[in-house]
Amino acid sequence: MVSGKRRAPRGPLLPPVLEDNDAETEWEEPALLGDSEGEAGGVDDQTASWAESDLRGVTGLPPGEVRDGAEGGEEGEEGEEEDYDTDLELEDTQGAYDRTGQACYMEACRVFQVVPVSHFLRHMQSDELSLAHRGLGPQGTKALAVPLVTNTSIQKLNMRDNWMEGMGGAAMAEMLKENCYITEVDLSDNRLAERGARAVGAMLRENTTLVGLALSGNLLGERGAQHLGSALVANTKLQNLDLSHNGLGENAGESIGECLSENSGLRSLSLAWNGIRGTGAVMLARGLGANIFLRALDLSFNGLGKEGAIALGAALKENNTLEELNISNNRIAPEGAIHLAVGLTVNKTLKSLNMGRNPIQSAGCCVILKSLQGNPQTALDTLDFTDITVNQDFEDLYARVREIVPTLVVNHGGRIETFRIHKA
Repeated sequence: MVSGKRRAPRGPLLPPVLEDNDAETEWEEPALLGDSEGEAGGVDDQTASWAESDLRGVTGLPPGEVRDGAEGGEEGEEGEEEDYDTDLELEDTQGAYDRTGQACYMEACRVFQVVPVSHFLRHMQSDELSLAHRGLGPQGTKALAVPLVTNTSIQKLNMRDNWMEGMGGAAMAEMLKENCYITEVDLSDNRLAERGARAVGAMLRENTTLVGLALSGNLLGERGAQHLGSALVANTKLQNLDLSHNGLGENAGESIGECLSENSGLRSLSLAWNGIRGTGAVMLARGLGANIFLRALDLSFNGLGKEGAIALGAALKENNTLEELNISNNRIAPEGAIHLAVGLTVNKTLKSLNMGRNPIQSAGCCVILKSLQGNPQTALDTLDFTDITVNQDFEDLYARVREIVPTLVVNHGGRIETFRIHKA
C-alpha cells in the first residue's frame, strides 16, 4: 500500500447539472430545473448540455479519478511509481453500474425532496409504463425525468393527469431530447400552458424517435398552438398528435393550417373542443387541402359553420389521402352540407365521415347521400348522422345508394313518420 496516493471522492449519482453546488463547475443548470414559473428566458433560448460525464452521473458511475499535476520537483519519479503501483486499486473506488436507474431516481428524489414512486421503481425495465393520476407535481416530474434520460426499456409512457404544469412539462421535454427509445408519450391533463408548449415545441425540433404524443387538456391556448405549429413544420417523425380540449381558439386555425400544408409526418390529428371557427376554420381547411399525408382528422366540437363547411368541401376536392373525418357538433346547416357534398362527388379516398349533431336536418343528409350516387369511385363506407332525424325520403334514397355502394353503413337519429295521403 502506498501512502502518498490521493483518492478522488465518490462521484455523485446525479449529473452536475442537477446538483446544488456553489463550487466552480463547467456545467450550467438547464432550463428544466428552474425553481419558478417566472424565470427569465425560455426553453427555446436555453439548452441542457449533457456531456459524457453528466451521463455517467445519471447512471450512477462516479467520474474518473482526477490526478493532480506535479506540485514540485520533490515528487519526481516517485509520483510516477505511485501511479503505477496503485492502478489495481482503482477497483476499490469504482461504484457499481446503476443499470436499472433506481439509485439515480432515489438520489433525484432526495435532491428535489419528493417521495419516490414505488410503481416506477418496480417497472423501470418494462416496455410500457403508466404513471397516470399519481399527483406528481412539478418536482416529482423533474425527479422522474432524471433516470428516464438514460432508460433504454420504456417505449410507451403515460404521464396523464399529474399536475406537472409548465415546469414539469419542460423537464419531460428536455428528457425527450436525450432519450431515443420512448416512442409514445401521453402528457394530457397536466396544465402545461404556454411554457410547456414552448418546451415541447423545442423538443419536437430535435427528437427523431417520438411517433405518438397526447397533449389533450393542457390549457395551451393560441400561443401554445403557435409554438407547436412552427415545430411541426420541422418535425417529420411524429405521426399521431392529440391537441383536443386546449382552447386553441380561432387564430390557432391559421398556425395549424400552415403546419398541415407543409408537414409530411402526421397521420392522425385531433383538434376537437378547441373553439376553431370563422377565418381560423377556413385556414385550417386550406391546409388540409394541401396535405398529402394525413389519414385521420378530428374537428368535432368546434364552430366550423357555413364558412368552414365551404372550405372543407373545397379541400375534399384536392385532398387524396384523408380517410377519416369527424366534423360532428360544428353548427353546420343544410347549406353547409351542400358545399361538403360538392367535394364528396369527386373524393376517392374518404372512408368515414361523421357529421352527427349538426343541424343539417334530413334534407342535408339526403344531399350527402346523393353525392355518393354521382361518384361511383367513392370509398365511403361509414356515414354518421347521430341525433339527426331523417324522413322516409332519406330511407328510400339510402336503399338506392346501397345498390351502388353495397358496403355503406349509415347511422342516424331515427326516422320521422310523415303523414301521407293514400290514394283510393
